[in-house]
Amino acid sequence: MTFRENVDAILHYQKYDHFPVVSFGYWNETLDKWAAEGHITKREAQGYQKKGDNSPADQSIMRRLGFDFNWNSCLGTNNLLYPAFEPEILEEKPDGSRIIRDAEGLIVLVKPGIVSIPAEIGTSLTDRKAWEELYLPRLTWSARRVNTRRFTNLPAPEDRELPIGLHCGSLIGEVRNLLGVEQLSYLYVDDEELFAEIIDTVGDLAYRCAKAVLQTGARFDYAHFWEDICFKNGPLVSPAVFEEYVAPHYKKITDLLHSYGIDIVSVDCDGYIDHLVPIWLKNGVNTMFPIEVGTWNASIAPWREKYGKELRGVGGMNKTVFSRNYAAIDAEIERLKPLIALGGYIPCPDHRIAPDAKFENVQYYCEKMQNLKL
Repeated sequence: MTFRENVDAILHYQKYDHFPVVSFGYWNETLDKWAAEGHITKREAQGYQKKGDNSPADQSIMRRLGFDFNWNSCLGTNNLLYPAFEPEILEEKPDGSRIIRDAEGLIVLVKPGIVSIPAEIGTSLTDRKAWEELYLPRLTWSARRVNTRRFTNLPAPEDRELPIGLHCGSLIGEVRNLLGVEQLSYLYVDDEELFAEIIDTVGDLAYRCAKAVLQTGARFDYAHFWEDICFKNGPLVSPAVFEEYVAPHYKKITDLLHSYGIDIVSVDCDGYIDHLVPIWLKNGVNTMFPIEVGTWNASIAPWREKYGKELRGVGGMNKTVFSRNYAAIDAEIERLKPLIALGGYIPCPDHRIAPDAKFENVQYYCEKMQNLKL
């Protein structure tokens, strides 16, 4: 069986002959450290930092480590702001901090030496006038959003070794990126009509982009969404609001995907996602990723018990063990074995591998998973 066939068999509860070792990429700082230590080349590090997941550099690094495949190996369209805002420095502070308007119009505070997500302090999407003049024109459909040649030249599934997903974009995570968490929360109360219009505009654009790709005749092994709309205590948006305004767009897009034979649909959402899982599942998303273990100890097991085999998962491997030792990695693999035995589940480091990871530890994990015996 090809690797693609093994992944498909596992997610459909069928027999397989090789268990895949799946990756989800790295922090840029991780690759800088590994390059300085001589484990990878500087060119590989820079290639990944420039081109990202499933690039030639990513494939080369995965081979060095022992990974088979990056789940984020998806092809998509430009269903974001088009054109994006030109990033602009609004203020420079004496301590080196800068207030910047980013490519999505969000106003953020960037502190020197801090590589985490910048602090949100404002947005350019301040009212309906700003929406209609600055944002709506950038979120209209255009055939230029789809690189048709990229999809018409895609090999048929039976002619490729690895799975390829269709990236369907984001239905509220991107809206969060435009507004910021605070303004997203206020807008639903302050101007529900504008809130709904923004959600509908983004959802309709995602649908049209996905449809245009599928109409090229390209065939995919799975489809994928991105949200990142939860934190350690739960969703950043009320589940009731999510179900009312966002879920119908999920249903419309997943119905489209199903009509083209795509029945594995995953969503990338970090944080404690339990309150959104049943809404996604009800509306056609059946694979949770990356199942961030976090301080809340996320696992596919309670979801499978509650929702049955319709729910699949990719992720849920506690990447923090990469900073420790082989014994910690062995213990983590032992924890994963009964979850793998449930079927429909493929472990993967629960987020991008962080700079505290030791290269030899990641190699050890991959070697053990390559020879996994249940």
